Formats: sequence, C-alpha cells, structure tokens
Amino acid sequence: MTVHQPAARAPLMSLDDALASLLGRVVPLSAFESVATFDADRRVLAQDLVSALQVPPNDNSSMDGYAVRSVDVTAPGVVLSVSQRIAAGHAAEPLRPGTCARIFTGAPMPEGADAVVMQEDTQEVGGNIHGVHINAVPQPGQWVRRAGEDVTRGTVVLSRGQRLTPAGLGLAASLGLAHVPVVARPRVALFSTGDELVMPGEVPPQDMKPGAIYNSNRFFLRALLQRLGCEVSDLGIVPDRREATLAALKTAADHHDLILTSGGVSVGEEDHIKPAVQQLGSLDLWQIGMKPGKPFAYGSVHRDAGAGASASQPCHFIGLPGNPVSSFVTFVLLVRPFLLRLQGASTDIPKPVMLPAHFTVTRADKRREFLRVRRNAEGGLDLFPNQSSGVLTSAVWGDGLVDNPAGVTIAHGDSVPYLSFAELLA
Repeated sequence: MTVHQPAARAPLMSLDDALASLLGRVVPLSAFESVATFDADRRVLAQDLVSALQVPPNDNSSMDGYAVRSVDVTAPGVVLSVSQRIAAGHAAEPLRPGTCARIFTGAPMPEGADAVVMQEDTQEVGGNIHGVHINAVPQPGQWVRRAGEDVTRGTVVLSRGQRLTPAGLGLAASLGLAHVPVVARPRVALFSTGDELVMPGEVPPQDMKPGAIYNSNRFFLRALLQRLGCEVSDLGIVPDRREATLAALKTAADHHDLILTSGGVSVGEEDHIKPAVQQLGSLDLWQIGMKPGKPFAYGSVHRDAGAGASASQPCHFIGLPGNPVSSFVTFVLLVRPFLLRLQGASTDIPKPVMLPAHFTVTRADKRREFLRVRRNAEGGLDLFPNQSSGVLTSAVWGDGLVDNPAGVTIAHGDSVPYLSFAELLA
C-alpha cells in the first residue's frame, strides 16, 4: 500500500521580506504637475524648492515694545524720547543716539538699534507717549529676529520626494511660491469581490439575505487611498463571470497605475480575479507571517499597446484579504509605503514608540501580531477585548497597533512597540 504524505506547507513570508519585495518592484511615477500651493497638502514634491530670498528679509522685532541702542540703557529707569513709530510692513529711519523707536512685532529694526525692550518693561513718562522709562537693561540682540535666520537665499528648503504638510505649505508660501511642482497622483482602480457583498442603501438591514454583508472595505479603502493623494476610480463589485472580470481588468490596467481588490486572495478560494490576473499578466500569492492579514497577493496586468507612454510598464495589482481588519492592517503596513514609493516619496515608515502594556497576552501566537490598542490617561495602552480580524470596531476604538513579535507573550507593565494610527493614516 502506498501512503501519500501531505505536501509540506511553504514557510510563511515575513512582513519585512514582503515589504522589501513589494517596494523593490516599484518604479516611481515620472509625470508631475504644477498645483496651487493652497491645494498641495499631502502631495509629493517633484523638484527641490530653492529659496530665491532670505526669510526674514531683514532684522525685525519679535515683540511689541521699543527698539533701542543697548549702550543707551546701562541701568534700569533710563528715560528715552521716542523718535519714531515703526509698524510691520513700513520702513524705518536710522535711530538717533539717546532715543528709542516704538516698534511692533514683525516691524523692521531701525539702523543703529540692536535690541528690543518689551512694552511690559517700559512706562510712559507722565502719560506722554513721546518719552518712556526703560525699566530693564537689554542685551544686544534681545527680541530681534535676524535676517535670514529662518531661510538663507539659495538653500534647498523643501526637498524632492518630501511629502508636503501644512507647515511645508506655509514655508513655500513664505518664499513667494503660489504653485509647487508635485508628482502626478497615482491612479488607482478599486474593485470589490464576493457575492455576499451588498452596498449600503441598496438593501435595508431587515431584508438582507442569509450570509450577506454590507461592503465596508470599499469605504475605508477608498478613504485611505484618497488620503495618500490617489485619484481613485471606484469600479464597484466585479461580476462573478470570467469574461466580465477579464474585461474589467483590461480596462482598468490601461488607465490606472494600480488595481486594488479585497477578498478572493486566500489559497484555495474560488474566484475569477486570480485566474484572470494570471491570464493577463502575473500573480504571486503570499502567505505572510502576520496576524491579521496572512493572505496577500501581488501581481501585474499588461497594458494594451495603445495605452500611451504608460504601456511600457504593466499596471500593478494588489489583492488584500477580505476580512475588514485584515484588509485595513495590510493596507497601512504594505500598501501605504508602496503608494508613497510610487510617488517617489522619501517618507520613512513610521517607527514604533515603546509604551507600557496595561493588559496581558498569555498565549503567544506563531505569527507577528498587530493588536488594536488605545492609549489611556495613565500613559499606558489598553487592549480591545476582541482581536478578531472581522471586528472593525477594534480599529475604530483603537488609536494604534502594538507590534508583537511571533512567539512572545505580554505581561502587565511590559514595554511594547506602539504604532500610532495618526502616523499610519497620515
């Protein structure tokens, strides 16, 4: 009698190896456009921004008060006459010895003055605003912003590959830039798969068929893509027919940089997406040693020769697991860095911070586990009680993830690596 041994399971791919493999297949987009600085938040710079001026353009006051020559104030109580009044945006005259200038925040320092005395350290002489008691001895340079201390002419102030932030937009505006060059938005086609999926609004809850669920993944994936600056085409639920699937993939590949789906990527699943992608290009099914989010697919779909300049590069394909939390976690840990790299972004992957666990995990998992947690008032982390990959409320309740290595238990008070959603969702 011949005994057939079951085939050995392939070892799980580590998350780090999966990410390295994914990023290694990215050719950053070369197209760029000029957009209004007002509209460039979260966009990736396509070129270095070099300052044509210095900021501030001249020495100016950082306080409301009086500009003085420090040599004129050698002791508290000195009385100086007020020779001029200088507001922001107005020119100043040279300061005469033995006088002071009434000055306001942002106003240029008059020639000869080397310090500013805050108005709180002064007192008008008998109510006459033309003379003041200087009640504090100033040091040279006190409350003076030096010309060019923020930006020096000719320096790179924002670098190519930098993802613009509100502060970065303000800095670009301070250089007089009404428009900035940014990498073109990645074009992403978003598909959903699964006969069990129903769109909210189509069927009321009381009329849902057994086994049917509302399509939640489509909503949070679209929002995540838009936060990353993507131009999203929501192509709905793919019909459960091979020819329809092939046609949808062909059309999407010709006009997009990435096709993203959720569901239908687990080993052994019956789904038209997998064979259709394989027929039109290539597909690798990865089993990643992470929880949630073990099944993951990466591939590509060839473009039609008439697709223009982009035809030389196939369209990327990524298939996420169908369980909502699995889809959410694999997106922020794998798809987010992929899309940033596609835009040429130099943004680093967020680094965890070590915080105390105010919970216990007594059973170690064989996979690297990402636990949904929330910071508490004591500076520690609380654990959501149900860590199932189908419980999306855990990601709503939580404000981050604990990155727990495989085979590790957690005792109350242990220091654990915490990844904030504020960074992962930025």
